[in-house]
Amino acid sequence: MAAVTFELIHKDAATGARAGILHTPHGKFLTPLFMPVGTQATVKTLSPHEVQNLGAGVVLANTYHLFLRPGAELIRKAGGLHKFMNWTHGILTDSGGFQVFSLGDLRKISEDGVTFRSHIDGSEKFLSPEISIATQAALGSDIAMAFDECIPYPADYDYTKTSTERTHRWALRSLEAATNPKQGIFCICQGGMYEDLREESAKFIGGLDCAGCAVGGLSVGEPKELMYRMLEVSTKFLPENKARYLMGVGTPDHLIEGVLRGVDMFDCVFPTRVARNGMAMVSPETAPRGRLVMKNAEFTEDFSPLESHCDCYACRNKFTRAYIRHLIRADEIFGLRLLALHNLRYLQRFTAKMREAILADKFSEFREKFFDAYDNGSNA
Repeated sequence: MAAVTFELIHKDAATGARAGILHTPHGKFLTPLFMPVGTQATVKTLSPHEVQNLGAGVVLANTYHLFLRPGAELIRKAGGLHKFMNWTHGILTDSGGFQVFSLGDLRKISEDGVTFRSHIDGSEKFLSPEISIATQAALGSDIAMAFDECIPYPADYDYTKTSTERTHRWALRSLEAATNPKQGIFCICQGGMYEDLREESAKFIGGLDCAGCAVGGLSVGEPKELMYRMLEVSTKFLPENKARYLMGVGTPDHLIEGVLRGVDMFDCVFPTRVARNGMAMVSPETAPRGRLVMKNAEFTEDFSPLESHCDCYACRNKFTRAYIRHLIRADEIFGLRLLALHNLRYLQRFTAKMREAILADKFSEFREKFFDAYDNGSNA
């Protein structure tokens, strides 16, 4: 049996939004699902136990960063990434492609792979499909990502076509390089902002013998309407029996629109990054656009929780907005931890609610209610 499989349980009658189960060597996880990002083999400021208690089933770790420090061989000697970071559930490692290609002038692309300079010490490194897959095999993640080029926005048609075709060849090389039988390989669709290239890429990637299909190169600066159109073109041509993963997307409005277009899996640094900047994610009925900026003076004497109906550690234990504002302004790490716990729990609850709506064939109503509040501001 394949190491990683996807079981489609139900499609919403009106929209086709999907509810399923992702089966991995470290458990089965309900979809839609949001994966907290643990770039350096840790979700910033949180313990594995805390992340598990949030309801997260799969976390994402970053091949590029772990390749540079501490190195995959050390992690292999430690017994793999699960033991190294003391996480007993699912792990997805990205290929390192996004980070390498974001280095700009510090990297050089060839058919073989990418030569780049480490952002840590400036030393020259090389990453290819084979090296990326070998690194991920040593890390021992449940899901490894094929090596690809994340196309910048904007990019002209010829560049996008050349890059997408190279990504296809790299996907084949990634699959050929796979050696870990306990690991599923997800391949990545590209195509930039061109519908014909998106369709061509989705058909090619969807036809490969991979465990799942990811949609990459979106949420890279393009207007959201364009992102949704490119996503819709992509998922339309992906197989029904494989998990679909939209990379790097993690705001609730994008999650809803992704699920509407047939996506099962998401990841993003957004909830923990904005926590470090002092922002709490809440339902749009609580605050305009679902955001509380805790540095604002309006919370100085606000002794209510971040959100009255939230069951996260911060809200359940009645840490007030006034207290959290004080911690953030005083640059105390506990304030960042409380916001990270809250934001990640918010997204776990949100994806669970989407699943409930799909199973009840009420996803359209769920989406309409969300955007009524989101677009019109707080009703409080």
